[in-house]
This record gives sequence, structure tokens and C-alpha cells, in this order.
Amino acid sequence: MSYVHLASTCFSEALGTHGLDRAVYDSLIVRAVEALEGLRARHADGSLPLLRLPAARDDLAALKPVAEDYRARFEEVVVLGTGGSSLGGRTLCRLSEDASAPRLRFEDNVDPHTFDALLKEIDPAKTGFVVISKSGSTAETMTQFLVCLAAMKAALGDGAAAHFTAIAEPGDSVLRRLCAKFGIDVLDHDPGVGGRYSALSLVGLLPAMIAGLDAAAVRAGAQGVLDLALGADDPETVPSAVGAAIAVGLAREKRISQSVLMPYVDRLREFALWYRQLWAESLGKRGQGTTPVDALGTVDQHSQLQLYLDGPRDKMFTVVMLACAGTGARIDPALADDDALGYLAGRTVGDLMDAEQRATARTLIRNNRPTRIFRLETLDEATMGALMMHFMLETIIAAHLQQVDPFDQPAVEEGKVLTREYLAEAAREAGGG
Repeated sequence: MSYVHLASTCFSEALGTHGLDRAVYDSLIVRAVEALEGLRARHADGSLPLLRLPAARDDLAALKPVAEDYRARFEEVVVLGTGGSSLGGRTLCRLSEDASAPRLRFEDNVDPHTFDALLKEIDPAKTGFVVISKSGSTAETMTQFLVCLAAMKAALGDGAAAHFTAIAEPGDSVLRRLCAKFGIDVLDHDPGVGGRYSALSLVGLLPAMIAGLDAAAVRAGAQGVLDLALGADDPETVPSAVGAAIAVGLAREKRISQSVLMPYVDRLREFALWYRQLWAESLGKRGQGTTPVDALGTVDQHSQLQLYLDGPRDKMFTVVMLACAGTGARIDPALADDDALGYLAGRTVGDLMDAEQRATARTLIRNNRPTRIFRLETLDEATMGALMMHFMLETIIAAHLQQVDPFDQPAVEEGKVLTREYLAEAAREAGGG
């Protein structure tokens, strides 16, 4: 396993009245058995394609020439998409240390100032685009695509089409119609894989491969976590089941309303954003769910920790620690010869990070705040795949315990309808109609 999940400090044995009662947890972990059985059944019959992705390799072979072509032709690649169409790729690409890879930019908003700046900064001849919309009709993504396509056609004429690749589910959509009109290649987005669960599909892995990452290793890491869940007789041996039972139990028994994910790794900053969408959009239904909060150590020790330690007891904490003692630059004792700096002399940057992450977790626990810890020995593609699969399974199991559907998002549809109505109204007013 690529990580160790330590959760005993969420229970009443460690936190007294502020921790989760074992009887509440036991009632939930028993129900997690049903969730695991459901996952096994859906893996066997293929009705949840997410569960088949970790073992797949044929699609990676098909993606390889696309990624290699982009790496060979472009110095910069702009990924257009929002939500799950962006966050999975962003999270994975944060691991890249390949200096020969194109610079990847993930544009996930439609702020006009940001987009104007993008179009001024890029060199059209050296820039490629990946346009991702599962439905092929996402308003924000279509706006991005139309603006970028116009700019590229103005600069390159008919040659602009070769700078674009789109990803959309099969069937008729406006994105596919436009791509057919302009001769742009379209790759198939599996209709059975929702956006926030798509990081292990081509949605996340094509950008990762362009960035020089090992997509097979990402999936192998995810497979290890999935195999454990599918093969377990005892749900208490499945970290994702344990985490789900704790999260739901704390929400019910202790009125925990916020779930703080705090990695002590800059390369996991985007992972916390990815988790935020996954948890919120999957579980925030029918008056249930906890609000996910992304934090970053050590930075948020200086902005949020006071609240976490001394504010309302409405939060569960997940601290992600990477083994880093002895790593990084070493502080020259000759420069740290002031008595006030003696504790730093001869220490490495990683020594300080290690001490701070351990101190924060211990302080949270001492203040009786429900806190679990993920310990990582390394952070590579396999580790990231494992973490992603853990949290996807934890979310699906938590949804079973809450009796909600983790794969829909019915409440956001109203805003989409109103957006289109407002734009149509503006068009009528502009036309005098």
C-alpha cells in the first residue's frame, strides 16, 4: 500500500466526549459491508466503469501517440475544461518534473481578464489545446473553445485545427459538431464515468502523459487500493470504508459539518481542490454532507490553525504527511550562528517540514479535534493513484451510508438553466426584440 491510514485519534478513546463513539462507528462499519458488496457486484458486471479503469492498458496505448505528438510539436498546452474535466489532470500534472515537457496551463474559468491575458501570452504556432467536456455542451468550456479557436484561426488559418484535440462522450453534441466542421480530432469520454470520477481516465491521464508522467503507474497505484477493497472480508481492513464510517459518524453524532484536508506537500495542493469537488458534489444532498475545506501546511498554520484549534468544534481533520526528514537544502551552521537560530543550524528544510507536520497533528489531537493522518513514504504516480482511489471509494461508501447517489448533482442544474435564460434575454435586448 502506498500510504498508511491512521484514524484512531477520531474516536472517544483518544478524544473523550469530542470523539466518535465506538457504538456509532460499529453500526456504520457494518453497513459499509453492503457498500463493498455493491462495489464488488458492479466491478464484476461492469456497470461502474470507474472500477475497470485501473486494470485497463489498451486505452493508454491509444493515447500514447497523441501525447507524444503534443510533446513534439508544442511548447505550451492549454487544457480547457472546468470541474472534473480540469481538476484531475491538474492534480496529476503537479507531480511532473520533466523539463522537456510542454508547459501545461489549466484554464477552468471564464474570467474575461484572465482569458484576454492568456491570448496575449501564448505563441499560437507553439501552443496546443485539449478541450474537455463530457456532455460536449458545457457553457464555460464552449465559450473557452470558441474564443481560443477564433484566435488560433486568426493566427494560423486552416492550420489551427491541428492544434486542438477534444474529449467528449459519444453521440451528438455541439462540441462534436463544431469539431467535425473544422476538422478537429475528438476522443471518446466514457459516458459511464462522471467528471469528478474521471481522473484515472483519458480526462486526467492525457494531460499527465503530455507532462511526461507514467499513466500506467497511476493506475497501478489505484489498482492496489481497489483490490484491497474488493477482496476484503472485514471492512475494518479497508481504509476507505473506515474513513467513510468515521466521517458520517462524526457528522451525525458530533455535528461535524466541515472536513479539512491539510497536506504538508505543495504537490498535493491541487489534490485538495480535487477532493473538495469530489466530496461536496457527491455527498451534499437532501440536507446532508459536510463542507470540504482545502488547507496547506505549513502555510495555513499562519492563517487557519488558530480557528482549527480554538474555534467551533465542527471540523474533522485529515493531515497528509510525507516522509521528508533529512531532505532538501541544509542550513549552514556558520550562517545560523545566532542563538535564536540554533535550533535550525545544520538542519534541512525537510527537517523543519517534518517537525511542523507532526506538531500540528499532535496539537490538534491534544485539543480534542478529530484528526486522522495519512503517512506517505514517497509521492509519485503510484501514490497519487492510490490516494485518488482511496478518496473516490471513501466518497462512494459514505454516500451509501447517507443513502444518497454519489454520481449525480441535481441541485446545480437550476443555475445552468438560469444562466442560459439570462444570456438569451441579453441577446433579445441587444437585438431590440
